[in-house]
Amino acid sequence: MKYSYKRITLLAGHYGSGKTNIAVNMAFDLKKQYNSVTIADLDIVNPYFRTKDSQTELEAEGIKLICSEYANTNVDIPALPQDMYSVIDDQSRYAVIDIGGDDRGAYALGRYSDGILKEDNYDMLFVINCYRPLTRDAMTTLEVMHEIEMAGKIKFTGIVNNSNLGEETTADDVLSSLDYASKVSKETGLPIKATCVKQELIDELSEKIPDLFALKLQKKII
Repeated sequence: MKYSYKRITLLAGHYGSGKTNIAVNMAFDLKKQYNSVTIADLDIVNPYFRTKDSQTELEAEGIKLICSEYANTNVDIPALPQDMYSVIDDQSRYAVIDIGGDDRGAYALGRYSDGILKEDNYDMLFVINCYRPLTRDAMTTLEVMHEIEMAGKIKFTGIVNNSNLGEETTADDVLSSLDYASKVSKETGLPIKATCVKQELIDELSEKIPDLFALKLQKKII
């Protein structure tokens, strides 16, 4: 699938939904289509995965990485880099922004929401995963969604179904999540923009699920 990008792609969701891995993969995908690409990490609550874990690979592809200077340290300080404003101001660059998990992480987005809304060339994607403990059904997932929208001051424009069990995910696991994703889509009125699956499952699922987006799993730096 060739995903159709707006200039700014924002990814937000519950902790552990997999948004950081999607952000990294989308940045690589964007680079195939556009020369100037930035990936920005707005996660200031120090989650397990960081875009900085892929810094070497991103830089090798000429993708600019913006993240807190405290990323991949044991310092948990809510500091945001000044370079973040260049994502909003430089409209010649395409960008993927990884928003922090839940409402706490989304508060950082509120600082930039006015500029994003004014340009109006963005997608705010809600990453969902029915295999996470606190988002197993549509009702609890919607609660998380509304909290993020309130904190980040931007409404979601679409859904990304990233229901997975990590390396153990099978094609049946993905297929079993489709009803859940459809219910979230129906309740919110938001389209399912993509269903993410690891690269190894693409051939098995390509004729069963529309709008597949292949993922290479990001490796955590220890």
